[in-house]
Formats: sequence, C-alpha cells, structure tokens
Amino acid sequence: MSKIWFITGSSRGFGRQFAQAALERGDKVAATARNTDSLADLVAAHGKAILPLPLDVTDKAAATEAVKLAHDHFGRLDVVVNNAGYGLFGAVEELTEQQVRDQMETNFYGALWVTQAALPLLRAQGGGHLVQISSVGGVTAFPNLGIYNASKWALEAFSEALAQEVAGFGIKVTLVEPGGFATDWAGSSATFAEQLPAYDDLRAAAAANWRTIERGDPAATGAALLKIVDADNPPLRVFFGTSPLHLVPHVYAERLKTWEEWADVATQAQGDAA
Repeated sequence: MSKIWFITGSSRGFGRQFAQAALERGDKVAATARNTDSLADLVAAHGKAILPLPLDVTDKAAATEAVKLAHDHFGRLDVVVNNAGYGLFGAVEELTEQQVRDQMETNFYGALWVTQAALPLLRAQGGGHLVQISSVGGVTAFPNLGIYNASKWALEAFSEALAQEVAGFGIKVTLVEPGGFATDWAGSSATFAEQLPAYDDLRAAAAANWRTIERGDPAATGAALLKIVDADNPPLRVFFGTSPLHLVPHVYAERLKTWEEWADVATQAQGDAA
C-alpha cells in the first residue's frame, strides 16, 4: 500500500529528498515550505500526488490547519516528518535572546505543534509514524552550537516520552540523528551570532574539526528513510551517516565512566532517608 506523508521543510535539504523519494515510489505527499514556489518542479512531475502547503512551523495555528488540510485532502496521514529546522552558530555568551528564542521556536516548538496537531488524527485512524529529524547534536553537544544542541535535546526528550505514551495506539516514533551531510545546513540557511574575539580560537578549532568530518550524500537519505517507515518495528533512534557511529559510542563510554567514578557521591547524596 502506498503511504500518505506530511513533511515540513520540503523546499531543500533532507525534506526535499524525503518528499522526492516518497513521490517517486508512488506515495502521496503533503509537502510544506515557507514558499511553495520551491516545490513547483515536484508538482509538475507528480501532479496530484503532491499537495504543496505554505507553512511557517512557528505559527501554531497555521501548523494545526496545515495538518488538518493534508488529512482532509488525502483522507489519512501515515507518516509525519518534522524536518523543518536550521543551525544556529555561536558561543552561548555570544547569542542574543531573539536568536535563542527563534531557534527554539523552529527546531523545538515547530515540531511540537505539528506533532500535537497530528496525534488526534493518528489515534483516530489507529496508527501512524512520527519521524523527528534530530541530529547527532541531539545526543551530544559541540562548542559554538550550544543552543542548536539544546533545541535538538529538547526534541529528543519529548519524542522519547511520546513514544511511550502513544505505543498503545499503534503510533510509532523515530528520531533520525544525522551526522555531517553535504547540505546547506551550515551555509545560507544558518544563523550566526556576532562574534566575540575571546572565542576566536574556539571557533577556529571547531571549524577545523568540521572540515575533517566525512560528509554524507543527501540524495541517499530518501531511500534510507523509506526503509525505516516500511519496517514493522522501526527504531526509536537511528543515525544517518557514518560519523555518529564513531563519535557517539565514545561519548556514552565517557559518560558511564564519569558516573561510575563519582558513584560514591551519588550514594552520599542519597542520605539515610527511609
């Protein structure tokens, strides 16, 4: 059976690849973008199989309406992909209040609003699959990306809790955690803080490290996501790309080591309460 998709941030990057992969195999897609002109070629190629919808995910009412329109148009929603988001670069001290709020509004609240809008519909139809596009920065943190990391950690936290809440309704949740990819994530789609000279060395080291990361091919991610949404028992978490496979086990090993080294303090803090 073909699937009905709702994908945010479909104009470029991963969202574009996901929409294209779904359409090319005969699925139907409600594709959202701030400007739907960017979807014109997909409409020309796939006709009524794609429903382009203008959406700024930071607008809760608009997100609710877009999900309803897609559901009413196609009759159901099988896969909801929260992909809209962007990178915010800057040391914690450098970031303005507005930059921080804007980052959370898109990367966290935007995904939350779409998720909340979709849940009653998925429960009523007896199932569905929520796919949250997180990041390797959702399970570890990097200098110069602290608030981006915070937005993805928040996404991970509510999605992990959500998976437990909705499993009984037949709804599945998957967090996709990409590493480095050859997208525009760190380019024109990103926001950059005004730089303080005190962090010049840190920025240079972070940039040098970023250049060593092997970048994945975004075009390969569409087929990878199809495999996940077609699985009978999809994962709660899955990496995209090879760099997280090398990085994250080391991060978790260090966390376990530290907790073990300080276990006596944990025990002390327990006290003698009954």
